Amino acid sequence: QVQLVESGGGLVQPGGSLRLSCAASGNIFSVNVMGWYRHQRELVATITSGGSTNYADSVRGRFTISRDNAQNTVYLQMNNLKPEDTAVYYCSYFATIHGAVWGQGTQVTVSS
Repeated sequence: QVQLVESGGGLVQPGGSLRLSCAASGNIFSVNVMGWYRHQRELVATITSGGSTNYADSVRGRFTISRDNAQNTVYLQMNNLKPEDTAVYYCSYFATIHGAVWGQGTQVTVSS
């Protein structure tokens, strides 16, 4: 079993920044993809265990995904936040032997 725990959401003004974290625990498979989604599973960004990244067009250039494989943690640095970025952000983990695992979600609200 794999468990995901997210942190770092909150309220921020437009143009501000937030950093989300997601720590994975349990029987982590070394070859995996972790990422962030929002709304009804809308892709935000993903990163493979080898470091390859993928971003939604709406966040490219503003958000940066990174990971610490030793800590089994993935991060999402969100800069220049816009009201339309308001959503519940879900951390994801995927490995072929486990399938997809989702976190509980963390609320991000961008408002003045």
